[in-house]
Amino acid sequence: MSEQKAMTIRLSVEQAEQLETVASVENRPISDVIRAAISTHIDTVSKTDEFQEGLRERIQRAQGLLR
Repeated sequence: MSEQKAMTIRLSVEQAEQLETVASVENRPISDVIRAAISTHIDTVSKTDEFQEGLRERIQRAQGLLR
């Protein structure tokens, strides 16, 4: 595994209970379930046209700051 960075998230009680249930049923650590969900979300969102346009805009703004 590559270098890691610790992060803190806040969940509703309902989300936390659902997460604990999924992890328990899958017999996986909660952190593994969270990482898998984040990876899936990033993969899905990064392929959308809206994300790609926002990314291009962000790159253009950053390049403008470098000039």
